[in-house]
Amino acid sequence: MAAVLEIIRPGPQTTVQDLGRVGYMRYGVPPSGALDRESLRLANALVGNEEGAPGLELTMGGLSARVLSRATLACTGAPTPILVNGEARPMWQRFAVEPEDTLEIGAPATGVRVYLAIRGGVDVPLILGSASTYVRGSMGGIDGRPLRVGDLIHAGEPGQAGEDLGPDDERVSRAMRARAGGRSPLILRVVMGPQDDLFKAEGIATFLSSEYTVTPHADRMGVRLAGPAITHLSGADIISDGIPAGAVQVPGDGQPIVMLADRQTTGGYPKIACVIRSDRDLIAQARPGDRVRFKKVSLEEAQRPLADVPLSDAVERAFKLRIGRRSYQVRVTELR
Repeated sequence: MAAVLEIIRPGPQTTVQDLGRVGYMRYGVPPSGALDRESLRLANALVGNEEGAPGLELTMGGLSARVLSRATLACTGAPTPILVNGEARPMWQRFAVEPEDTLEIGAPATGVRVYLAIRGGVDVPLILGSASTYVRGSMGGIDGRPLRVGDLIHAGEPGQAGEDLGPDDERVSRAMRARAGGRSPLILRVVMGPQDDLFKAEGIATFLSSEYTVTPHADRMGVRLAGPAITHLSGADIISDGIPAGAVQVPGDGQPIVMLADRQTTGGYPKIACVIRSDRDLIAQARPGDRVRFKKVSLEEAQRPLADVPLSDAVERAFKLRIGRRSYQVRVTELR
């Protein structure tokens, strides 16, 4: 396909992301994918793409590009100025660009990550079934790296979802537009475990009653927080095990780290809780200095918002388990 954009200035970090690669953590490959998944889905919906089509994830905005061919674009996520030839374009609505136009996406006033969807999706090779860029592994996107000056962004063929775009206002609610960034303190709902039994009762009470601050040590791998120390029962080292999405890992200094899409697949610090899926997009938009609190919810409460997730968005796996003399057939439905 023809190139749509030529990158003049890529911003601090702009990568190609879709909804990530599923099923490869056992080989040491993290899922990656958009950190604010709902914003990517909505950007794609606005331009008529399938919801998981590859788009651009801009960390702190700052992108400038020359338009090479006619295209339909949409920006979502952290609120930020968008200019085409110096004229403002709205977020959360699609807009058209023509050859020789200049597209500029500024720095967000609140939040961190902006998503740019191109009708047809960003056309890059799939690696392990995904276009997502995993920079630490030099995998996916454009040569496994953030965009550079001179990179050409190609669009794919619009799918059937692009046949009837419909009015923008029917697709994005006012609440969703105001969702990205700006809340402080940010309330993150968590399910306790899998190793909350490795913390003192006062450590758990501290975790659930204290306010933490997002530090500058935050990236696609995780967000390190600072605040009252969470006390372990008898040390911070465990035998390394898998790290689920949104896990709140507590190393020896007692300062929690929320693990995100590019997290390592195993780790040797106990995980006191996991941020529920519905709230992981919110922590992905938190910036240094933002305040965070944790709220304990039951597993049933955490799963309730998932009732609306289409089964087409799930991967089913079958396992045979043997415990002692008994065997079990287990089916696991994994939501992307």
